[in-house]
Amino acid sequence: MTVLPDRLAPGLAVVFCGTAPGRVSAARGHYYAGPGNLFWPMLAEAGLTPRRLRPEEDAQVTAYGIGLTDLAKDASGGDHEIPRAAYDVPRLLAAVGAVRPRALAFTSLTAGRLVLGRRAGAGMQARFGPLPGTVVWVLPSPSGRARGRFDAGPWRALGDWVRAA
Repeated sequence: MTVLPDRLAPGLAVVFCGTAPGRVSAARGHYYAGPGNLFWPMLAEAGLTPRRLRPEEDAQVTAYGIGLTDLAKDASGGDHEIPRAAYDVPRLLAAVGAVRPRALAFTSLTAGRLVLGRRAGAGMQARFGPLPGTVVWVLPSPSGRARGRFDAGPWRALGDWVRAA
């Protein structure tokens, strides 16, 4: 059973991909719904949305050129609680490849590393062959649990890149 449905459509500017919904997001049925999560404020701060959206508005993000998905569609919780087998990279690549966004942005270093298969620093990545024409970004986690290590710079850089493209 899918915890949260993909929010995808053709022609998106950027698809955001996390590892898996956290417990609060799964319970509420909305992406990035945990207390203290900076995802929705960062979309507005980076200029990707004209205002701060609420998690309850996640079904409307495609109207803003934004998509949402996760590596694990059938699991929820903290990264340490998700079995490695729950991460479905082929499913992600097929789903994102079908809609061909300009960018795929992982919302944590962990998600980026799981897909890229290597250590990935925050920011735009040099190359990623499985999604030709889609630029890959790795962003610091907006989770409230990662707040002490959060850096808004890569999020703002993504927003600048989207607006310039």
